[in-house]
Amino acid sequence: MSVSVRVPTILRTYTKDAAEVAADGGTLREVLDDLEARYPGIRARVLDDDGRIRRFVNVYVGDEDVRFADGLATPVAGGAQISIIPAVAGGC
Repeated sequence: MSVSVRVPTILRTYTKDAAEVAADGGTLREVLDDLEARYPGIRARVLDDDGRIRRFVNVYVGDEDVRFADGLATPVAGGAQISIIPAVAGGC
């Protein structure tokens, strides 16, 4: 199943500056595996060494934060939009 993945500016060096790319998979894990096959190195920026979503990276399937769904096992329907959003910190 083909899905659309929105890529944040900081990761676009992996996608040849594409802001949105296509990937295949029935779960978020499968989509990330496909992204890694197409754009080597991108998975390591989304997942930590233990294979979990990095603490300061938010991933949405549609409008649903996968941390409150099934994590990497979150189902992904064909045509879905996945957004990878790095957390932003700041202060005075």
